[in-house]
Formats: sequence, structure tokens, C-alpha cells
Amino acid sequence: MAQHNQFAETTPDGAAVSPDVAINEVLEISTSLIAQGQTFLESLFRPWNFYQVLIVVGLFVIAHLMRAVLGPRIRAWMAARENWPKWRMRVLVVVHQRLRAIFFVTLIWAVIYIMREVTWPSRSYLLGIVGTLAFAWLVIAFATRLIKSQLLRRTVRYGAWIWVTLQILDLIDPAERLLDSIGFSMGAMRFSLLLLVQGLVILTVLVALARFFTTTTAARIKGNADISPSMQVLIVKGVQIGFYGLAFFVGVRALGIDLTGLAVLSGAIGVGLGFGLQKVVSNLVSGVIILLDKSIKPGDVISLGDTFGWINSLGARYVSVVTRDGREYLIPNEDLITGQVVNWSHSNEFVRLDIHFGTAYTDNPHEVRRIAIEAAQSVDRVLKSRPAVCHIVGFGDSSVDYILRFWITDPTDGLTNIRGNVYLALWDAFRDNGISIPFPQREVKLLESERVNVTLQD
Repeated sequence: MAQHNQFAETTPDGAAVSPDVAINEVLEISTSLIAQGQTFLESLFRPWNFYQVLIVVGLFVIAHLMRAVLGPRIRAWMAARENWPKWRMRVLVVVHQRLRAIFFVTLIWAVIYIMREVTWPSRSYLLGIVGTLAFAWLVIAFATRLIKSQLLRRTVRYGAWIWVTLQILDLIDPAERLLDSIGFSMGAMRFSLLLLVQGLVILTVLVALARFFTTTTAARIKGNADISPSMQVLIVKGVQIGFYGLAFFVGVRALGIDLTGLAVLSGAIGVGLGFGLQKVVSNLVSGVIILLDKSIKPGDVISLGDTFGWINSLGARYVSVVTRDGREYLIPNEDLITGQVVNWSHSNEFVRLDIHFGTAYTDNPHEVRRIAIEAAQSVDRVLKSRPAVCHIVGFGDSSVDYILRFWITDPTDGLTNIRGNVYLALWDAFRDNGISIPFPQREVKLLESERVNVTLQD
């Protein structure tokens, strides 16, 4: 008996209701709805109601045939509108997808108007219901096209269709009583299907509004040239957290759920998550630090270990780096804070590159330096405003060793390719001026029994 009372339902005034009473209430409401449905189906076979059903079916067939005939012609006319703006073409595409519904709504309301003028209004009662439903469904279908998320759009559309249908058929109150009767109580809170449906509707609407305001605000922030890219990302993340957090809080409060009772539980969960998610929290904090100190931003060219590329985006947990070969590396924010990062475009875009080469001892080093500098400055991407320099760095076993230094301002276009172009320019310049690039040489003596010394040179 104690166990039975433990799961007892409660009425809104706090009185206990046994599960048997709740089940009987569900059965009673279900039986009433089934009886109403049977009465409605039986009324369809009355002469004038049956005629109206046939008219609805006939109008739907006519609308389908009109779409089959006029649809391709309208589509061909749309294809010929080449200079129209994209938003207008998108509207035409949406209208083209709903041609059958548009034709049906137009036809049925024309028939309703004619029948109400010629006959009694009661003889077009069912047509009025069907016409109102069709028009409401069409308006909802057009309105939900503004929602970009396909899952959210379908959820809102089907939910609105169900609500409008129940409202037009005057079944809202019985449906609410049926959903509210299916549930359970936990302390002072009562959970039911009605509360679940209301929660889904409220949260869906609030999330859609938060998504709309977030997208609009982010577009304006990104379009402001006075705000640095890193601060743009930080502000956008803050706006997203603010709007979505506000939507969740307002939605929970609208459902009447008291959040104060969850304070102790959330504190205990927070302590446990703090130990288990140290890396995640560290990456989140590191991401905020990166955005605040502006050490890196989208578009910067960085090197971290063996990874060289430009920053594609800054995330809450990682930074997306795209390399020249098309690979996208997701580097945790913590690694960018604790590791040594080379930012090739942090304070400015000037990058100095060094290449090494050697020439034969028989070549004049003064001429070699002059020719090397001219060859480097002949390459398109090499800056002329910052002159290239060439120095002797040593006397090797087979060659005089040089270093050639030059500047570029577009590291995002690649470093290996510009080095290769400079090497090609050196090759052509040395070939035209008779400068030779030596290869290693060795002398090997072979001692044989005949004491014949043979000198081989390679």
C-alpha cells in the first residue's frame, strides 16, 4: 500500500490521485474522442456532406492536373529570368514546389464563395473546414522556409500543422486533457506529456529566435572592419552563448521548473566534471586567452612542429589549420598556448627566406654574389623594396658556400614554391654566365701486388 501511494498522482491543488483514477481518466477522454470521431465519420455519408467530400477530392485532382500541365511551363519561364536577383528566384522556387497546394486552396475557396452565394452556408460547412486547413497548412509551409536548419524546420512545421488542425477542429481542450492525464508526479512537480510537448514547443521557438538573432548579430560583427578578426570570433562566441543560454533559461522558467533545487546537484556534478574534463576545460580557457591576446587570428600563417599552414577558423576547443596539400589539422588550443608557435604574419606580413648553394673555386665570388642577387629579384613574388643579399658562409670541400636571403609578403601562397622558383632563376643565371655548381670529388688509390698505382677521380 505504501508503494502504491508513493507513485500516486496529484491534482493541481495538491490532492493525491491514485493511478487507477488517472488511468480511468485517460480511458474516458480517449473514449470521448473516439466517439466524436465516429460521429464525424458517420456524418460524412449524409447526402450534402458526401457531396462536399466528392467536391474536395475532385478539386484535389484538378489541382494535381493543373500542376502537371502548368508546372513545366512555369519552370521554363523561371529559367529564362537570368538577371533576376537570387532572393526573388528562391521565392519562385518555393512557390513552384507548392503549386498543387496553391491551386487547391484557390479552387476550394472559389467553390466555397460560389456555394455560399448560391446555396445555404451549411451545405459548404465541410468545404470551409478543409479550405481553412489547407490555407493554414500552406501559410505554415511558406513561413517555416525561413528556418535554415532542416531538422528544426520540419519539427516546427509538423508541430504547427498539428496545432492548427486541432484548433480548427475544436479539439484543443480534449487533447490537452488527454496529454495532461498521462504523466507522473515527483514531489511538488508533475511531469506529463502535455508538459513535454509544451517544453518542446517553447524551446524550439526560443532556439529558433536565438539562432536568428545570433546569425544576424554575427553577420554585422564580421562585416565591421574596425574589429579585429580574433575579437570578432570572441564576440560571436559570447553572443552565441548569451542568446542560447537565455533561451534555455527562459524556456525552463516558462515551464514552471524551479532551478534552485538543482543548485546542490549541479555543484556536485561540476566538481566531478572538473576532474574528468580537465583537458576540455583547459582547451576552452586557452581558446579564450588566444582570442583576447590576439596572438593568432584567422588567415595567419603559422608553424607548429611539422605542421605549416594558415588558420582557417578558431573554435572553442581547437584551431583549424589548413596546409598547402589540403589537409586540415585540428590543433588543441592548449598546444598553441604551451608550445612554440611560429606566426609568419603576426605583426606584419614580411617574411625573409634563406636558400643555400655553392659554386666552384674557379668562379669569381664577387660576380657570383651579384648574379645571385639579380636572379632572386627577377622572381615575381620577391620584394624589390627590401633588397636581397648574398654572403659567403664558408669554404667547403668542393665548393664555396653561399647564403641568399630575400623577402616576400605572401606566405599564404606557399614557401616551397617560391624557393623552387629562386633556385630555377639561379640555375638559369649561372648557366648563362658560366658559373658552375661543383659536385664532391674524391681521389682513391688502389694498391696492387704489382705496385701499380691507379688514380681514379670521380
